[in-house]
Amino acid sequence: MSITGLILAGGQGSRMGGVDKGWVEFEGRSLVERLLPQLAAQVDSVMISANRNLAQYAALDVPVVEDLRSDYAGPLAGIEAGLAASTGDWLLTCPVDTLNLPGDYAARMQAAAPAVATLAGRMQPVFMLIPKSALPALSAYLDAGERKVGKWAEQQGLRPVSFDDIPGALSNLNDSQALQQAQQ
Repeated sequence: MSITGLILAGGQGSRMGGVDKGWVEFEGRSLVERLLPQLAAQVDSVMISANRNLAQYAALDVPVVEDLRSDYAGPLAGIEAGLAASTGDWLLTCPVDTLNLPGDYAARMQAAAPAVATLAGRMQPVFMLIPKSALPALSAYLDAGERKVGKWAEQQGLRPVSFDDIPGALSNLNDSQALQQAQQ
């Protein structure tokens, strides 16, 4: 099973004041520079989904993919671009603002593939492992105007993988308040 990791960094950062979250600094490093080696250690290759600051992301020496759609269709548009560009059989996704990526994230997800992470019984749909063959279904979903990641994940029959046993697992910085709290 060949797995490509995809860091989702293509959002508008609206809850963070419009900044590109990948370049927000935390503990002296940008979020993307913190996450990249953590994910790369677990997969065969890594890509970054981004829609701005492309040269800055490309300087990290990994492929950068842009959404295939021009309307900021959310995380699924980044996943669609990742599936289209991936040379692996599987795509493992992770948002760029993830602070605590477990060292066995890929292994746990692979054991249940296709899979979606859960915390306290709730789906965390931007953390998923899906086959490259899911691309046509995802494109059709987006073409129909749908954008809800969780709904698409449910339609794909992804198996839940709990990360409840790891304190703070998959925690992220959704907004500037979360960033301030994490820095304290």
